[in-house]
Amino acid sequence: MENLQEYLPFLIPLVVIQLGLMFASLIHIFSHKTYRFGNRPLWIVLCLVVNIIGPVLYFAIGRGDE
Repeated sequence: MENLQEYLPFLIPLVVIQLGLMFASLIHIFSHKTYRFGNRPLWIVLCLVVNIIGPVLYFAIGRGDE
């Protein structure tokens, strides 16, 4: 338990970044119908399962032209 308290200053920003990216990507996925690669269920699963990397991949390569 002592180790967890030592790492909290590093973990809290990572959790906030992860949740922010996840919610932003999910909102974008549900509000748009076209994607450059893949489809809606694929991007939802990637954003929910693959932490931090999933939403970054969506914004980098999955998001369609607006």
